Amino acid sequence: MKEIRPIAFFRSPLTSKFGIPRQSGLADNLIGRIVFESQYQREEALRGLEDFDYLWLIWGFSANKSTDEGKLTVRPPRLGGNERLGVFATRSPFRPNGLGLSSVRIKRIVDGVIEVVGADLMDGTPIYDVKPYISYVDSHPKARGGFTDKKEWKLLSVVIAEEYSKLFDVEELAALKEVLSQDPRPQYQHDAARVYGMPFAGKDVKFRVEGDVLEVIGID
Repeated sequence: MKEIRPIAFFRSPLTSKFGIPRQSGLADNLIGRIVFESQYQREEALRGLEDFDYLWLIWGFSANKSTDEGKLTVRPPRLGGNERLGVFATRSPFRPNGLGLSSVRIKRIVDGVIEVVGADLMDGTPIYDVKPYISYVDSHPKARGGFTDKKEWKLLSVVIAEEYSKLFDVEELAALKEVLSQDPRPQYQHDAARVYGMPFAGKDVKFRVEGDVLEVIGID
């Protein structure tokens, strides 16, 4: 079998695994860029893509130190991190081959770079293929969603004081609020006194969570 190599790398304001949306499409203000390797960053490679709204990305969990190849069960965050399901019944990043699949919306294409919104990829993620999303075969509105149908993901209310809000531009601030509202904490940690840190857009965002409210308490 031919060895697969990245055709592109993803660029995002999220530079660590902490805070990455748990699925694509959950943070509609989060903007990222698909930057192709030189041999693919050509007009003919993307010709016709401007007529599509969404893309499928096939990418690698490059930040995982271990793929846990022998582990057949995982603990989905949506189930509180306490219940185990089969790895192939989840979208856990710890998989035998460490590959991810995401559907993202195309914002624009400029000079061979694809700008997208809503991606669940961190900065520097290798992308192995890009395919157009085609609704008549890719969309199944009535399909069952397993445990995701039974367990709702509750969003947090996000409080950011003006002194911290003004450190970001309008798009960055909207994306930051969306990412934080998804509750980036490990689901087994609920200590209201604990201070968490998340890198975003070149800054370290410090926050606490009490009940259903997440408050940003500092920006470094």
